[in-house]
Amino acid sequence: MDDHSPLKQTPLHALHVSLGARMVPFAGYDMPVQYPAGVMKEHLHTRSAAGLFDVSHMGQIILKPKSGRIEDAALALETLVPVDVLGLAEGRQRYGLFTNDTGGILDDLMIANRGDHLFLVVNASCKDEDFAHLQKNLGGTCDLTLLDDRALIALQGPRAECVLAELWADIATMRFMDVAEAELHDVPCIISRSGYTGEDGFEISIPASSAEDVTRRILEHPDVMPIGLGARDSLRLEAGLCLYGNDIDTGTTPVEAALEWAVQKARRTDGARAGGFPGADIILRQLAHGAGRRRVGLKPEGKAPVRGGAPLFADAEGKSPIGTVTSGGFGPSADHPVAMGYVDTAHTANGTPVFAEVRGKYLPVTIAALPFVTPTYKR
Repeated sequence: MDDHSPLKQTPLHALHVSLGARMVPFAGYDMPVQYPAGVMKEHLHTRSAAGLFDVSHMGQIILKPKSGRIEDAALALETLVPVDVLGLAEGRQRYGLFTNDTGGILDDLMIANRGDHLFLVVNASCKDEDFAHLQKNLGGTCDLTLLDDRALIALQGPRAECVLAELWADIATMRFMDVAEAELHDVPCIISRSGYTGEDGFEISIPASSAEDVTRRILEHPDVMPIGLGARDSLRLEAGLCLYGNDIDTGTTPVEAALEWAVQKARRTDGARAGGFPGADIILRQLAHGAGRRRVGLKPEGKAPVRGGAPLFADAEGKSPIGTVTSGGFGPSADHPVAMGYVDTAHTANGTPVFAEVRGKYLPVTIAALPFVTPTYKR
């Protein structure tokens, strides 16, 4: 999208405006960055109760095998991702990565087995390119649909289950990464127990025509507060979760990004389905022998945050560059600045002192374990 194109709006745009949201451009959409409560209160409310996010800008894609066999769709998708899709049971979803020929990450996504089709959720900034990539490579064996008639909301936090249980009692039987269909306020929805905050929670795909009504009614619950992109970013950063375009990109491999857990055993060295995805030689070699750099957590000393783009050094004089900060800010729940970035492998041990250059000064930073907060996923 060029700089002169009008911003797109999600089906919940009017709701955001009515709630007093401050709107900003994001991935080609006019999105709420915060509401009157402010980023700090929104962040802490999500950690203590339940926060509701509009993520309708994300891409929702259906991948349906022309043969009618879900196994064929799974094997087709495995030619583009280093993920065990064939082993994904019906009603379950899995984190995945589109890779390129040099092992870099084209996008990260969620993959769900819906029985007769795969349901993918991809990043807003990449969704058109992702869809074209899928169509070019899988269009001969699969029918692809980019859903532009559905909204997507996320309800995150320790009270999320209790809120949704008032609408659908069976929500309590779902575990982390389960996917199910249910009616909320008589509207058929697709619900996954997942999210982007480190908290227990759900992502809910809703027909666009009913999205505002369902969302307003969920917001009527006293435990629920609307949350903007500002708190979404601080929540995911505390949880050690990557933002595409910041922490992972086409020049970053899954091993460098500390995402090797997303490459299951079946795609590594065992059996006929090992490899076979773009960049497999590089990624499998790094899995076996390591990479030259790695994503790590960073804890700046003091209260001043260190932002993305800051160079990292092994010394306080800036003579020995070792990496770069990719995301950084203040962590309201951690109650200290939090960041992540890449350093060479000699400096990845937790507790290693390094220095970030901020406005000509070299601030002390410590390599820290990720995440900065303990996840509360219901497994």
